[in-house]
Amino acid sequence: MTDNKNFEVIIIGGSYAGLSAAMALGRSLRKVLIIDSGRPCNRPTPHSHNFIIQDGENPGTIAEKAKKQVLNYNTVKFHNDLAIRGEKTDTGFEITTQTGSIFVAKKLVFATGVKDIMPDIPGFSECWGITVIHCPYCHGYEVKNERTGILANGYFACHYAQLVRNLTKNLTIFTNGKTEFTPEQTGKFARHNILLIEKEIIYLNHENGKIRQIVFEDHSTFALKAIYSRPTFEQHCKIPEMLGCELTEQGLIKTDMFQKTSVANVFACGDNTSPMRSVAYAVGAGNIAGAMVNNQMTEEEF
Repeated sequence: MTDNKNFEVIIIGGSYAGLSAAMALGRSLRKVLIIDSGRPCNRPTPHSHNFIIQDGENPGTIAEKAKKQVLNYNTVKFHNDLAIRGEKTDTGFEITTQTGSIFVAKKLVFATGVKDIMPDIPGFSECWGITVIHCPYCHGYEVKNERTGILANGYFACHYAQLVRNLTKNLTIFTNGKTEFTPEQTGKFARHNILLIEKEIIYLNHENGKIRQIVFEDHSTFALKAIYSRPTFEQHCKIPEMLGCELTEQGLIKTDMFQKTSVANVFACGDNTSPMRSVAYAVGAGNIAGAMVNNQMTEEEF
């Protein structure tokens, strides 16, 4: 909590990208407020991988350690709340939270991530981040050489297949309905002994998030250890759109290489801007965003 309402920078989202941006700004003596609701998208995941020096650590532990380090910089404050509205003002921006708090700042950084929309398959959400996984780089090594599935169709299924085949040769694609592949794609699957199953799925049989079987509408089953899937998503925070930030065709916040959005003095970083969803990427993008915000402020002040 903070009684101060005026800041140089407000960062909305206090996970890896937001904390990384805050550290860069705190080390530059900027008055920063981080607003965070405490619901990161990777909270079901027991272990984070492919992030050097933190490989295998619990994601929440990484975030708590990062938060503690960031708040060692006394110009950085943390407010546990949900930002629900943003407005432009003559001097910058005004942010309103769910509890009715109002804060103002000259610059905004959105590190708000995305919200995954789970398919209507019982058991899917319970396994999400545990044995229903989205990233071969983040989770693939832990299920290497296991009997593995891909729950996807069309381009995404083909893309996953070429990546995952390097990790296991026991691979099956489940399209949950009629396939949408080109003859060239189906030919590649056949050459690499990748099975295609079009049956509709009625649920995932699992134990505490560890998948045991896919159960189909005809009540047949398929045993396996892991499934790759890429559910649809939406922006976790609608304030960037309220302020006029442009989105890409994929629904991500459009930024340049300096993490600037299409709206002046508004920056964004992390999962809300890129399909490269990983802790390492979020930390890197946040670091760039923080440095670029400070650089812009120094140019304006000098």
